[in-house]
Amino acid sequence: MIKFFRQSYAVQYVVIALLAIALWIPAFVSGKLTMGLGSPVTPIFNLVDDLLDFSTIAQHAFAFLLLVVETLIFNNMLVKNQIVGKVGTMGAFVFVLLMSLTQTQTNFYPFFLSTLFIILTINCLFETYQLPNPEINLLKSGVFLALASMCYFPSILLVLWVFIALPIAKKGTLRLQLIPLFGFLFIYFAYFVAVYLFGDFLTLIHGYRDYFTSIKFSVAMFNLKTILLLVILVLSTVFLLFGGSNANFEKTVAVRTKISMTVILSVFAIPLLFLGPNVLMNGLIFIALSILISYAFSYLGNTGWANLFLTLFLALVFANHYYFKFL
Repeated sequence: MIKFFRQSYAVQYVVIALLAIALWIPAFVSGKLTMGLGSPVTPIFNLVDDLLDFSTIAQHAFAFLLLVVETLIFNNMLVKNQIVGKVGTMGAFVFVLLMSLTQTQTNFYPFFLSTLFIILTINCLFETYQLPNPEINLLKSGVFLALASMCYFPSILLVLWVFIALPIAKKGTLRLQLIPLFGFLFIYFAYFVAVYLFGDFLTLIHGYRDYFTSIKFSVAMFNLKTILLLVILVLSTVFLLFGGSNANFEKTVAVRTKISMTVILSVFAIPLLFLGPNVLMNGLIFIALSILISYAFSYLGNTGWANLFLTLFLALVFANHYYFKFL
């Protein structure tokens, strides 16, 4: 199975599409509605949610199309940055699987909309390592991160990740580190000016004040089943990366640097799990693990035991969607 997705032919994309459809069918059948937040701190999500709130089918259809777009961009990012093979679809396969592990995730919710901008941010930062003049990429990373936070506000914490990741990518000068911050603040400045001119500015200010004064960690859905799911994913990722069968991993400095940046991203994903109504809807950890697992599967030498694990894991995921419905 792993060797199958290391290639890139039409049949791989068909299989991935069928996988995504199979995992999302229960969401369409259940018709579960994801309630909009209506918070001033998430204006982009509010706008899209208002356009789609007339129909749960429209919400699910938009979310599924968004998954398709995010999957293609994610796989392209890994290929361009040599984290997977030049013609592989491993990134697309792993991303679809991890972003659709449970029925809770197969819905339209703030983080799912922000995922597109987070992926674009990661891609810009990955590319800066090999660019002699990365200013435009750094500016775009700040803009994308601001847009991500306007969909899912806790992703604003990734501003700190940018400051830590840039020195790892050998771009840690003060001038370069200020560029993404400028792009980030420019988007918020434009948003505040637009609301001041055409909206209710006091409500906006109160919305941000209330968010920061009432911010709290939540452990909703952080039960034994969720803990086991995350433990299995994290431990399997660590074993894949540092196990005895990783002799054929790509060892270029560029790839090692990008993997190091992703490991740091995984650390930032941990507190984000608890900044929201449901840990399964704070999916930065799934994006980070998708990068690391795709890398591991793409360069793994002996795939026998890994194929067995992946087959069993797929069986459990489908059983959870269609029979057990644990999460």
